[in-house]
Amino acid sequence: MIRTLIVEDDPIAAAAHASYVGRVHGFEVTGSAGSGAEALRMLSARAVDLVLLDVHLPDTSGLEVLRRMRAAGHTTDVIMVTRARDLAVVQAAISFGATQYLVKPFTFSAVRTKLEGYLGYRSRLGSGPMVAQEDVDDLFRTLRAPVEAGGLPKGVSRESLDAVARTLAGAGGTGLTAAEVAATLGTSRVTARRYLEYLAETGLVERHSRYGGTGRPQAEYRWRPAGTPGTPAVPGEAAP
Repeated sequence: MIRTLIVEDDPIAAAAHASYVGRVHGFEVTGSAGSGAEALRMLSARAVDLVLLDVHLPDTSGLEVLRRMRAAGHTTDVIMVTRARDLAVVQAAISFGATQYLVKPFTFSAVRTKLEGYLGYRSRLGSGPMVAQEDVDDLFRTLRAPVEAGGLPKGVSRESLDAVARTLAGAGGTGLTAAEVAATLGTSRVTARRYLEYLAETGLVERHSRYGGTGRPQAEYRWRPAGTPGTPAVPGEAAP
């Protein structure tokens, strides 16, 4: 298993990243850090194969974390994660030894493609010596597999998704229906249900049936606390 550390200060984004990683065969989330200092401490205390490292952190930049990692002798592979589309940031990440780069917003499919490419890269490294130029070229080509144009599904915005996720996370384990979420946020029930169903598909939300009263049971959505079955062991864009 590829032991993966999530470094992201937004709990909802971190949870989504952890959920995405946990859904890809061959990977497991072994920790989550909300700051650069915490990430460096965790890297010194445990074995980590891969880091999903956000550029924007509360105490420093992800680029500085990456620089300190290399200065301390950590050769752990790093996938930089950021909203930034600044070429200077990309250039700096590459110069400090970032293995790959993910630009927000991204879908689970984009993460899966990156991780599967990385898994192929690791497999090639362990398959024997590189004896020719084409062997080396093929090795790097596994990391550079194109990622399909990403983003959230049509009709789903990052801001609204975060609002729905925070409403559920703040319910203290109490399930909410689409109508209750809609009333809280001042949106329509149809819109609320679309976002709730998307969160359920990512694995961050559990869907149950609420019985009582007259008529058919209502769908109830409950935020999944870390450590429950099917959820990453640690909290990590209510989806990117």
